[in-house]
Amino acid sequence: MDQSRHKHEAEAYQPAHPTAEPASASVGTGNLAGLLTHEDIDRARDRWRVAKARIQGRRAGSFGGLWVFWLLVGPGILVFLGENDAPSMLSYAATGARYGIGFFVPFVVLTFAMGFVVQEMTVRLGAVTHRGHAELIFDRFGPFWGFFTMADLILGNFLTLVAEFIGVRAGLSFFGVRPSLAVGSVLLVVVAAITTGRYWTWERITMGLAIFNGLFVPAALLAHPAWHEVGRALLRWSPFPRGNRSEILLLILSTIGATVTPWMLFFQQGAVVDKGMQPRDISTGRLDTLLGTILAAIFAVATILATAPLFHHGINAGDFQAGEFAQALEPWIGHVGAAMFALGIIEAGLVAAIAIATSCGYAFGEVLHTGHSLNRPLREAWPFYSILLGSACLAAGLVLIPNAPLEFIILMVNVIAVLAMPPALALLLLLVNDRDVMGKYANGLWANLAGITVTVLLVVAGLGFGLATVFPHLLH
Repeated sequence: MDQSRHKHEAEAYQPAHPTAEPASASVGTGNLAGLLTHEDIDRARDRWRVAKARIQGRRAGSFGGLWVFWLLVGPGILVFLGENDAPSMLSYAATGARYGIGFFVPFVVLTFAMGFVVQEMTVRLGAVTHRGHAELIFDRFGPFWGFFTMADLILGNFLTLVAEFIGVRAGLSFFGVRPSLAVGSVLLVVVAAITTGRYWTWERITMGLAIFNGLFVPAALLAHPAWHEVGRALLRWSPFPRGNRSEILLLILSTIGATVTPWMLFFQQGAVVDKGMQPRDISTGRLDTLLGTILAAIFAVATILATAPLFHHGINAGDFQAGEFAQALEPWIGHVGAAMFALGIIEAGLVAAIAIATSCGYAFGEVLHTGHSLNRPLREAWPFYSILLGSACLAAGLVLIPNAPLEFIILMVNVIAVLAMPPALALLLLLVNDRDVMGKYANGLWANLAGITVTVLLVVAGLGFGLATVFPHLLH
């Protein structure tokens, strides 16, 4: 292969964070000494692996293409399986237990389609600009909207982190683990994953943990769902369920918030940048996001199917706190099925705690103009890691407060996410339509129609919840 072909394939690497401080030790020789950080070197190595795989892939055919995909896959799968977190899976469990299969199964599928529309835009933003979401908002819209977005993120992320540890504590309680030991052991796993000093290692560890989100599938199969009912629900949407309308509305908002939340924007765009993805990787990033959407939707629907026996047997799910779904299901899906359900909740909380803490670190690092990459060792980016670890430790500590209303916290976390999402989506749409930022990768007509539709649906849902809260008589 000629020299020019090699030069074209091995894409030129530019550091994603031009304001990053120089490495403490000199790297290389000549005028490169002291200019490259540990982050730059690791990301350049990752990019070289991708370029080399593309060169070799032309000789290996489809296998070579799969290897390139394997090197680039990650942010899309992680953002959706991370959003299949403890409060989300327990919210799905509550819908299945209280209202069965009908209305909520197709509704969940719709929310994941909305999630894909939103997250695809963050792939393009990260790959084109090589900058995180918070950094772009501050630069393009100024400090007011920047700090407004950060306040939104801080509140939502912290409450969600608390909910993740509640979920993990609840799942481990099925196996008789004491709350302090449960929360402490999970916190150690989070710390170990975050402090690897290498994005690639962190990503693969977290993806390995995220696979266990699939445990809800065998739990659903052990519930022996009526597949003809599932098919009918998907093909012909069931009418609005009967019952307490205030509770139904809360579950609807909680279900939306289980799929579309502000932290996902900051996490996936930051991960795309940290991975060093380029504009030519956008199609692969889009496929990665689609794969994550499909997997997460399957696992979410499986959670509803797993808890539907409680509805069919007339059991009042309101008698169970969020951590007791596994115990409640044991008579209907057996000890093995209940154990799988509990392990799935543990995984959901663990992976989400890692991802949400990371999104906090990315956002604060971007705003403070300090190192904010998982490719950096602790000594080079201690503010970044302090935010990651500090938020996780504080959330873990609050979970141990006795007599907390667990189920209410779980549901309200997702509701808050829905109410906070429209402003975040409006800023996202403005960014992806800014041709000074995106160039030829800016939104087209169909992408804008899809994005605006999602935004309007979220605004309507938020207004509906607000009106129902202020004027509860409207629901009767």
